Amino acid sequence: QVQLVESGGGLVQAGGSLRLSCAASRSIFSINAMGWYRQAPGKQRELVATITSGGSTHYADSVKGRFTISGDNAKNTVYLQMNSLKPEDTALYYCNSDPPYKYYDPRSDRVRDYWGQGTQVTVSS
Repeated sequence: QVQLVESGGGLVQAGGSLRLSCAASRSIFSINAMGWYRQAPGKQRELVATITSGGSTHYADSVKGRFTISGDNAKNTVYLQMNSLKPEDTALYYCNSDPPYKYYDPRSDRVRDYWGQGTQVTVSS
């Protein structure tokens, strides 16, 4: 089971920048693309950026031109550079495979999506 640890979040003023990092416990680009997701209070989790092992990237319209996803295969790390931040970017940010990694939960006898603890990004106006 892969472990994902996100870091780099914080409080920043609108227009500012942050760089998020996601460290994985093992190679993460071997099968699926990797992505950054976010979940704001009261909203569904959304996928905002993805990157394939070949370096192809895709962005949600809401972040296009402001966010840049990148990866370092040797370090098993994915990054998200966020510029020109807006208050609506405030959310808990997660990295994960696209689609998300899954694990078997023996307590419920169900297969569930795996999520790390995320990193909080708060943008003040």
